[in-house]
Amino acid sequence: MSNRARSAPANPVLLALVGSACISSSAVLVSLADQPPGTTGFYRCALALPGLALLSGAEGRRLGRRSPNRRVAAALAGAFLGFDLVLWAHAIYDVGAGVATVLGNLQVVFVAALAWLVMRERPGRNFVLALPVVVGGVVLVSGLGAPSPAGTHPLAGALYGVATSISYSVFLLLLRRAASGLAHVAGPMLDATAGAAAAALVLGLALGEMRFGAPLAALGWLATLSLVSQTVGWLFITSALPRLPAAVSALLLLIQPAGSLVLAAAVLGQRPSGLQVLGAVLVCSGVAVAALRTSGRQRPVPAAARPGGDLGTVPSLLGEEAAG
Repeated sequence: MSNRARSAPANPVLLALVGSACISSSAVLVSLADQPPGTTGFYRCALALPGLALLSGAEGRRLGRRSPNRRVAAALAGAFLGFDLVLWAHAIYDVGAGVATVLGNLQVVFVAALAWLVMRERPGRNFVLALPVVVGGVVLVSGLGAPSPAGTHPLAGALYGVATSISYSVFLLLLRRAASGLAHVAGPMLDATAGAAAAALVLGLALGEMRFGAPLAALGWLATLSLVSQTVGWLFITSALPRLPAAVSALLLLIQPAGSLVLAAAVLGQRPSGLQVLGAVLVCSGVAVAALRTSGRQRPVPAAARPGGDLGTVPSLLGEEAAG
């Protein structure tokens, strides 16, 4: 009975949604840390490396080593995440949080386009129907429907925002490919996070945004960010990415703006407007429609051939022994 339970694959949609809920805390934790973009991006990734290294070591002893090509591919994917983290913060400062949120969540469009052009994954009808609903919800969640202070450099902020979405899209596609066909979860995430830390460090130094003597309180918030978002959240997402169409996985991650809205209200006292609440409802509704349709089409996959592992891989990384 225990073998049968272990072989049952977890729903990749559920994994992606749990991971997206975890990374919804990112904006609030970044705000609480209140550090320059380069510093935030670097510490977010660097502080996650020791824990991921321990999980990856345990995973490697159970599942074997990954090829050097796989590791390089995951690190390359992470470099694009590092660029994304720094560029996203710049977009907020230059164009305002509302527009930056919209521009930073255009990855669903870029991922669908790149997956269609490069990987020949044509988006399904349910994705096409849900996309305008979700994007419209993101626009409302961002606060564009209400008056807000304009950014200081609108053109630069718009360019940063578009570059953020492109970097994030490339990261998602490369990480999905690097983890495809593997039961490993922590290993690819370790390599990707190392690549992201290196990229954020280089970019932060180049822009003069590295602050190695960050206050202790800020380091505490950044450590929380690295644990909740960069470690736990992305472990779940890495488990799900290889088992979902690229366009659908990008759409599911759009639950993040709605989650951020709730957390900002609870932690920072930033009460959402009626339009923002409506936007959150639209985002969740659109994602639910796409997720239910996708979940209904999932077929059981043999454990040996199942890409990305299953939900059992996540707790097993923490040392849970398999029952006999």
